[in-house]
Amino acid sequence: MTKGVPMPKIPPKIEKTDAEWRAQLSPLAYEVTRQHATERPFTHDDFPEAPGSYHCICCGAALFEQDDKFDAHCGWPSFNKVGSALAPVGESVDTSHGMRRTEVHCTDCGAHLGHVFPDGPPPTGLRYCINGVAIEYRPAGSSDDPSGG
Repeated sequence: MTKGVPMPKIPPKIEKTDAEWRAQLSPLAYEVTRQHATERPFTHDDFPEAPGSYHCICCGAALFEQDDKFDAHCGWPSFNKVGSALAPVGESVDTSHGMRRTEVHCTDCGAHLGHVFPDGPPPTGLRYCINGVAIEYRPAGSSDDPSGG
């Protein structure tokens, strides 16, 4: 488990106390999303390959689509773009561990999601490397999937 640098103080739309987040999340999900840790690679169960979307584990916001997921062989779920222009995914600079990376977080609740790198497949060339414990899959057409896909 590695820890990054917390994102700049941008007020999220959803605010909860530390105790409320701890009560809602598993210990690992709390550490990753609220304390900017990174889960170990290849430790999260695979998500289904069926159509659907991926949502923030903290607030339920729609973040990524199944169609944009690819196997980057890095040990974390990877996507080549955010789900839509309205997806609440923000970026900030992370200089932890002697590196300069771009952290991605949910702008609705402030959850740390992972990082984005410029080494993904066409057409975007981006690889959103996301902690599996920070997102949840929802099947297309379910009442929880806003895409209705």
